Amino acid sequence: MDHPRLPTTEAVVTAIREIADAYRLTMDVTDDIGADQTSRRTSAGVFAVADPDGSLPHEAFVELGGVPAVSVRVFPEDDAGITVDHVEFHDVPRDSVPAFLRSVYGGLAHTKGRFFPPGQWLVVPLPGDETYRELITHTALTPWLARGARSS
Repeated sequence: MDHPRLPTTEAVVTAIREIADAYRLTMDVTDDIGADQTSRRTSAGVFAVADPDGSLPHEAFVELGGVPAVSVRVFPEDDAGITVDHVEFHDVPRDSVPAFLRSVYGGLAHTKGRFFPPGQWLVVPLPGDETYRELITHTALTPWLARGARSS
């Protein structure tokens, strides 16, 4: 499914702010602006703040208060990393972030476990045919992760 286009980091932060308001969550935002400040720009020269093309990269880290604990790191390269109760989802497209958060806070996200091979996964379905699945690496499930357990 096509998600609304979010062309900038600030557009993603605004969309997250709307979701936080809708679910009555607190929100804390940290912005890193400039090639010397963003996490993926290790090759930036000394005192270089702009990319070679003249653009100014903008990265944001958003923490949402409430249950589950969620943080979102929005990168200038059109993707994001989302952590839900210590489970990390890497390379989520920037345009999918609002739908991802709606699935988490709307009750669609669930855990799925198997006896063989053993493991627990956090599954976050998005509208359409898109689903994100990550292995839960810690052994004890938090109460939020345990509430939506399904077996296969």
